[in-house]
Amino acid sequence: MAEKKRIYLTEHPVASGSFISWLRLLWRYKKIDRKFIPRALFVAFSTFATSPLRIYESIRYGRIIRNTVVNPSPIFIIGHWRTGTTHLHNTLCKDKNFGFLSVFQAMAPGYCLVGESIVKRQAAKIAGKRHPTREIDNIPLSMDNPEENDLAIAATSPYSFLHLYSFPRNARQIFEKYVMFNNLPESELAEWNNIYLTIIRKAFLRAGGKQLLLKNCADSARIKYLLKLFPDAKFIHIYRNPYHVLRSTLYLHNTILPTSQLQEISPEEIEANVLQFYSQLMQRFLADKALIPAGNFVEVKYEDLEKSPLDQLRRVYETLGLPGFTEAEPAFRAYIESVADYKKNIYKEVDDSIIRKVNQNWKFALDAWGYECLEPSNK
Repeated sequence: MAEKKRIYLTEHPVASGSFISWLRLLWRYKKIDRKFIPRALFVAFSTFATSPLRIYESIRYGRIIRNTVVNPSPIFIIGHWRTGTTHLHNTLCKDKNFGFLSVFQAMAPGYCLVGESIVKRQAAKIAGKRHPTREIDNIPLSMDNPEENDLAIAATSPYSFLHLYSFPRNARQIFEKYVMFNNLPESELAEWNNIYLTIIRKAFLRAGGKQLLLKNCADSARIKYLLKLFPDAKFIHIYRNPYHVLRSTLYLHNTILPTSQLQEISPEEIEANVLQFYSQLMQRFLADKALIPAGNFVEVKYEDLEKSPLDQLRRVYETLGLPGFTEAEPAFRAYIESVADYKKNIYKEVDDSIIRKVNQNWKFALDAWGYECLEPSNK
């Protein structure tokens, strides 16, 4: 019999988020499997308990946040999940010229300014005892590490793909509307814009006005929307061999779901979703990347970043016209050496099943980035 897991504060992505948003989610998707009702109630209690902090922050900083102009425009790291976005983000953020959204800011976007000292220290103690490293890739975890924007969106509103981990039977609906923005009402798009800008403005304030380096995989489908918000934004796209992406993304879903889900879902449904979401996300990216002005876009191959990281980072700086590579190089080198021996998750070799699924569903990606199309050994 599987061991029954205790639910910890840091195990659900929105446990430090908005109480009102959580109620909206429960009302919208409604069907919660009986075994997960305690988890839903726990998140409701946790978000309600921190509501005074969010109210206080809104009163104290609301006008300052609304009047904050984010200049220079951010640099966005995009790419499908499990393509190396986190590693690239962590590395580039060692350049002290950049600001970023931290883990704490993403977990608790509603009170990250007023809770920076005491609350963050307590959250770090809890998280450190339970998860000293990220479960999905064994990277050391810290409240001050860079984090993905959509975690903050999920903690603030119903408008994030991360909610598909809580409501996996609604995953396609959530992905379609809140990643692809298909059939998204204008009122919800306007609210998303406001939420996104608020999160970025807070990060900009915490960074003391430094240029923000932001990572968000879902933004791969939102290029035209981000350019409306920040016409001078720069984009770094990182890609990886699709055979390895499929294998790793399935692992990602199977790792996050047990800590977040309120509904059961079969492995077959998970796999079908992963295959569909990659196609939707990357085809949208390929269609829209031409919208980015010349000189504001660069692509990085994950395998090249692993092989010659400093050469690839130098190319990013040169292509985007970013200053400061020489000054930041010692910090890059030190960080790369510090994670050189970290234990990656061990997967089986790419098997025939993975090869067939990628060839049938993601052949366009193999062609787009020049990866060899493998043939299954057992035809």
